[in-house]
Amino acid sequence: MIPDTSGPEEVPLSKATELAELHHLIGNLRRCVTSLQHRYGDNPAMRRVIIDTERMVGDLEILEMDAGELEFAAPPFSSSGEKIQVPDTPYDREFWAGIDDEGVGGHNRR
Repeated sequence: MIPDTSGPEEVPLSKATELAELHHLIGNLRRCVTSLQHRYGDNPAMRRVIIDTERMVGDLEILEMDAGELEFAAPPFSSSGEKIQVPDTPYDREFWAGIDDEGVGGHNRR
């Protein structure tokens, strides 16, 4: 997950501006990767980085093709800032009857 580093005062960019910014950033990434490749040569670690970078280029192309569909996607969740109090008291054991602990493999089954 990519953290949101935008501040509350930042105005959202238009779709075209965001895609142009992505092109610019990925172009810079490609230049850096090429520089690293010249410095460190052809080895498995560099090949992984090169493949990942090229995958991002391809993903951006696909994103541009799908950009129209993004307009119809649900808007991102925005919090109202309201805090919901969650009680510290334990749940009734019957609430969890028949449920296994996730990742434990049902060690409490009878």
